[in-house]
Amino acid sequence: MPELNEVINKFEPITLAEMESVKLMERVDSKYVFPFLQLPRILDGMASTYRLLSINDIRIHRYESLYYDTKDFQLYGRHELGKLNRWKLRFRRYADSGGLTFFEIKFKNSKERTIKNRVKMKEIGNRIEGKADDFLKKITSFSAEMFEPKIWVNYSRMTFVNKFSQERLTIDTNLHFIKAAPDGNIIEARFPQMVIAEAKREKASSVSEFIRMVRMGAIRESGISKYCFGIYNLFDSVKKNNFKPRVRFIHKMAGTNLSPTGT
Repeated sequence: MPELNEVINKFEPITLAEMESVKLMERVDSKYVFPFLQLPRILDGMASTYRLLSINDIRIHRYESLYYDTKDFQLYGRHELGKLNRWKLRFRRYADSGGLTFFEIKFKNSKERTIKNRVKMKEIGNRIEGKADDFLKKITSFSAEMFEPKIWVNYSRMTFVNKFSQERLTIDTNLHFIKAAPDGNIIEARFPQMVIAEAKREKASSVSEFIRMVRMGAIRESGISKYCFGIYNLFDSVKKNNFKPRVRFIHKMAGTNLSPTGT
């Protein structure tokens, strides 16, 4: 089986500007979780069909995000109940792009459309204040005092664009959660054996080469937001019942040995 670095060097590169030209107005999202051991085989099978985002010759990019929620996890709670009209608040840093940082507000409306707004920041804050506070007031009816930092969600991402159809694909590895404990104690969980992939295709697109490859490995569609998966694993006080079947299925798709390390 080929090594990961050997495989990703087979992909033709694409720049960020070229990638931005792929607009998906009416799209279908498909999420998959599978074991890291299967990743080189899947990538090897799709190398001639996709281009891989390359920035300054870096093809695997590190993302660092600090998520905020209310003291009693009201934002997480709406996800756990499966309710729409729900929000996520986070600071996100693109570690391999000179530390480029944004404060981001995501909203999934009643039509299941996700709307993301963001504002550029100098750094990730321990509070929502200043420019981020002004942006929160502009986009929502929330007050910054309602929220506190809850969890860091860090991972490595590869972003692919299909050469022949309107499709973007992200593949995330090295998932690492850190509880934002106010006392400074570090409580963390790592999932090095887990891969999360998300394909965004035009509704009219046929089955892509990536989806054909995962189906060949008996991998079925599954998924959960990385924020909710991290809260599920690091916080005992939150409700989890509605997520349990999905988490069990994710563990099955990712392999029977899937378990966090570092807690």
